[in-house]
Amino acid sequence: MSADTQQRVTRAPMSAGFNRLWTSAIASNLADGIGRTAVPLIATTLTRDPALIAGLSAVTFLPWLLFGIPAGMLLDRVDRRIAMAVANTLRFAVAALLAVLVSTDSLTIWLLYGCVLLFGMGETVFDNATTTVVPSLVTRDQLDRANGRMQSAEIVVQNFIATPIAGFLFAAAIALPVWLTGGGFLIAGLLALTIPAAAAGAYRKGAAAQAAQAAQSADGVAADTRPPFRAVVSFLVHHRFLRTMIILTSLTASALAFAQGSVVLLLLQTFSVPAALIGVVTAGVGVGALAGTLIASRLVERFGRGPVMFCSMLVCGIGMFCVGVTANVVVAIVAYAVGAFGVAVWNVPWGALRQAIVPNDMLGRAMGIVRTIGWGLTPIATVLGGFVARIDLRLPFVIGGAVVLALTLIAVRLLLSAGSHEPAHETTTEGTGS
Repeated sequence: MSADTQQRVTRAPMSAGFNRLWTSAIASNLADGIGRTAVPLIATTLTRDPALIAGLSAVTFLPWLLFGIPAGMLLDRVDRRIAMAVANTLRFAVAALLAVLVSTDSLTIWLLYGCVLLFGMGETVFDNATTTVVPSLVTRDQLDRANGRMQSAEIVVQNFIATPIAGFLFAAAIALPVWLTGGGFLIAGLLALTIPAAAAGAYRKGAAAQAAQAAQSADGVAADTRPPFRAVVSFLVHHRFLRTMIILTSLTASALAFAQGSVVLLLLQTFSVPAALIGVVTAGVGVGALAGTLIASRLVERFGRGPVMFCSMLVCGIGMFCVGVTANVVVAIVAYAVGAFGVAVWNVPWGALRQAIVPNDMLGRAMGIVRTIGWGLTPIATVLGGFVARIDLRLPFVIGGAVVLALTLIAVRLLLSAGSHEPAHETTTEGTGS
């Protein structure tokens, strides 16, 4: 253990600016959670074709493949607060249109596909923005804790609040959860406008630099001082540690998607879980994920970023593998929760590490590239896992868990060195504004 990790860490309170961002994210997560539960339920009123209903999941991830990078480019060129507000205002408009279509019996499965795609486009902007804004609102030593709070809020709101609310609202009136989804998006967008000016990010920094340059130039015109897109790609490609970690994380995410694509059928058919209790099982798995986000920053402070990332990935692989080899439903659920715990712990230091390494003026585009690579492969891996599940519903978990374990052992030196790759200089210069 390094000397700095042995020192007792004094926890300063989060800035008021971060708390406003957190509140906005909670409102958006509530809307997301209700929408993701309501949309498949609405789809069942339009078609009973399993392929068409399953296709909605693929469409959910499709925007990250198509628009993840353009969204990142946008966020490095505009005020990120305005981008968040506009993105969620547009999602509110889509929700309102969907609610009207439902209320007037004009909705078709293809129109629903289109609405889901538009929701996803807004998500690429809003979610990317929340990630890129965090380093501007907290100090370097608060990054792990800030990411933990953001993720714990997402898990609690979506798994334990939004899902049951959506079910009750859908039972009362089909259009009701859609209206509430739209309202949540609108509130989140308005709250984003209250975040301090530091969150404007690269836009304000670049604008100030251009103004200074223009004042000194002969013709009064300054060139764009932001690094071009090729510079962002070059940064990611030539940063050996970051490049390898992106590949490792993308492969791991694909293995997990491969494993979990048919989990509902596994619970229903193999473990004979009643359909009415599927939500209870999901909540149980969510408890593991929530526990991971709540203690992740403490683990990093106590043991260091590298050991925590290695152990969390190992725990994730073991949990997923055990789901596939056990015949006991209780053991399977506990193992699944353990795997979710590992994923949640991993996400906190990995998110903080990216924010610390990547300069703020290219963070939006860098995150767009990272998420496009990682999440863009998810639909493909999910489909492949579905084909393997035709042989045995447990098999995707066995293969996916084994792949994660193999990747962990192959990358052990890389993971343990994670703490030494954070730059000594400060890359987030906007301050913690409140």
